[in-house]
Amino acid sequence: MKLTILGGGGFRVPLVYGALLGDHAEGRVTRIALHDVDAGRLDAVAGVLAEQAAAHKDAPEVGATTDLDEALRGADFVFSAIRVGGLEGRAADERVALAEGVLGQETVGAGGIAYGLRTVPVAVDIARRVAELAPDAWVINFTNPAGLVTEAMSRVLGDRVIGICDSPVGLGRRVATTLGADPATAWIDYVGLNHLGWLRGLRVGGHDQLPRLLADTEALASFEEGRLFGPEWLRTLGAIPNEYLHYYYFNRETVRAYQEAKQTRGAFLHTQQAGFYEEMRQPGTPALATWRRTLAEREATYMAANREAAGIGERDDDDLESGGYEKVALALMRAVARDERTTLILNVRNRGTLSVLDADAVVEVPCFVDANGAHPVAVDPLPLHAVGLVTAVKAVEREVLTAAESGSRAVAVKAFALHPLVDSVNVARRLVDGYRAEHPGLRYLNRP
Repeated sequence: MKLTILGGGGFRVPLVYGALLGDHAEGRVTRIALHDVDAGRLDAVAGVLAEQAAAHKDAPEVGATTDLDEALRGADFVFSAIRVGGLEGRAADERVALAEGVLGQETVGAGGIAYGLRTVPVAVDIARRVAELAPDAWVINFTNPAGLVTEAMSRVLGDRVIGICDSPVGLGRRVATTLGADPATAWIDYVGLNHLGWLRGLRVGGHDQLPRLLADTEALASFEEGRLFGPEWLRTLGAIPNEYLHYYYFNRETVRAYQEAKQTRGAFLHTQQAGFYEEMRQPGTPALATWRRTLAEREATYMAANREAAGIGERDDDDLESGGYEKVALALMRAVARDERTTLILNVRNRGTLSVLDADAVVEVPCFVDANGAHPVAVDPLPLHAVGLVTAVKAVEREVLTAAESGSRAVAVKAFALHPLVDSVNVARRLVDGYRAEHPGLRYLNRP
């Protein structure tokens, strides 16, 4: 079976390859095609993968190419993990937004809109190439903003594109572990959009254990989201929000923390990863050890500004493990390829799951997965406060898709202005002009 990884020179690709090395079942991936527009990054990541494979005699064969069509031909699965504009673009997204006093995070608020406007046209082009060159392939989308990009690609590929994110998986694992439950067998009632969802229950043996957690202040203080939001607010909500909702519920504090930080997250990652790829160009560099050291630093500093705003200090060692997006991707691929039925929280077309959204809106909900793809599970209605956020942000995503298709500056302004974290039409206009000045990839927004 052939797996194509788009963004194959990306820093997290070795996580995916490491997960594949542990798969020895019949029907496993035997060939991997790495594709990237940067040959140097491809060489660096291929070096890490070669060291990973050294102890595995049956490791999947790895090839690398800058030719998209070559990478896609014959693919059974396509992992899309591209970053249009690179980390330089992410740093610019943050800088332009913060200069206007609004959030510049890569998936939330102004930064997420700018990233989406850059990424959607490229993602749609990729979807068209997949439809032509590998029509039977399943696309698993990692590319952020994951829900928006998955919805854009679904307009070409239908249900054969599925988005994944490790945030809800990590949240579910932490809550289950805190309650003494097995994350693999507990039912996680989670619903929303990508980076905008709530864990509303965790059922073990048919009983919801979340009320027990919400009543226990000490237990709430033992994991990341409990400390980030605080017991009082979690009890008020009656749910555990995805960590990205901290940008909404504590927006002023977070923006201030970002403005006062020595550097933004994007600027930090740009510097850090540039150093990694530069090291990898030096002869004799221990590829795998260098990558692991850089990964550890990256994970330890994740959402540092939010923790600063909440006054909770550094991450605990138990919280450093992500949700394991590579494990989610592998489980999804196994379920589809081998009909190994499972349940995963995924980004898929709504199909009536959330009554407040139309059928084609991509949502993030538990799904049954089998050889026919991912099937969203019916969920209880959202409370009104969540309906407001979900529908507002989905409306923004739709304006982003329209702007990307039409090239209309006015529609792009509308997308920014309608976002709950952008509070002025005039700010929205300045954001569009500022981003167009920073990013050649947004110069297409030149129509009325």
